[in-house]
Amino acid sequence: MERAVADAVAVLRTAVDREWDGVPAGRLEWDCRQTAEHVAGDLLAYAGQLAGRAGSAYVPFEITLDEGTGNADVLDVIVTTGALLAATVRTTPADVRAFHPYPFRGADREGFTAMAVAEMLLHTHDITAGLGLSYEPPAELAAGVLERLFPHVRPADAPWPTLLWASGRGELPGRAPVSGWRWVNPPEVAADRLVLRSVVPAAARDLAAGGDGGFRWVEDGPWRGTREAAGMTVKAYESGVHRAEWGLFVLVRREDGRAVGGMGFHGAPDEDGCAEVGYDLAPSARGRGYATEALRALSAWALARDGVRRLIALIEPDNGPSQRVVTRAGYLPAQDADGLLGFELLP
Repeated sequence: MERAVADAVAVLRTAVDREWDGVPAGRLEWDCRQTAEHVAGDLLAYAGQLAGRAGSAYVPFEITLDEGTGNADVLDVIVTTGALLAATVRTTPADVRAFHPYPFRGADREGFTAMAVAEMLLHTHDITAGLGLSYEPPAELAAGVLERLFPHVRPADAPWPTLLWASGRGELPGRAPVSGWRWVNPPEVAADRLVLRSVVPAAARDLAAGGDGGFRWVEDGPWRGTREAAGMTVKAYESGVHRAEWGLFVLVRREDGRAVGGMGFHGAPDEDGCAEVGYDLAPSARGRGYATEALRALSAWALARDGVRRLIALIEPDNGPSQRVVTRAGYLPAQDADGLLGFELLP
């Protein structure tokens, strides 16, 4: 985020002596001056959300610039609000989430950082397009924004043109134009003793490769099924079919912040509104009811979503503990498939 701010401000400072008022910022309805002020306001708002641990709405304040503030001064404000957000991110615990409306009503510190980088990159593009300046951010910044906030977008060799396309600002060969778009902060599902945290593609890639995915695991975790599910998430992302709410979640214990297992879906619901669920616990966490508790919470969350009519689980015939988990979670016997026992849960 600090690099994104520094690079953007450096480019924009070359044109502070020009007129920004009334000059359209790219394809936006705002002019260049309004767009720069918007960026400063968003950086401060993100810092306020995290610092205040806002849970259900935006903290009701906004930035107002003094009368007579020049273009160079606006950039100073962007630098200042960027520094305030950076300091807030550094002092915010990893498990804190604060309100952001799209699409799951919250984001953590990494999410707010990614949104801030997106604001800087995309709106600097808008302003420089209006002013006729050349601007292209580092590819790794654009790639990071895509992977974190656009997990539904199939990655490409050129991250910056892909981000411009995904945000309705450009064309990409072989892909239809984008008109309406939203970025995606991954969801979090609450249970009694656990929090189910969505695994973003970068974390899934690390888990699949033998890492911890950024989670603090119990001593014998993650177990094989979680790593396999992480690999499925990576493949789905690389194919452009990953949906954050229908991927892998890691089960994190509230009492100590330790991850004890993984649970999630084999993909988005099919045309009949059916989604398949799977789960896996580290051996040391078994026998404590964690899987049942998590499955109840995740199933209720999934069935409350539009278009979902049925959840299924397919279990090995000799896996009695897993069968008991789905039964305690309310699933009933259903049609078997491929030699596996079928269970289903309806709304």
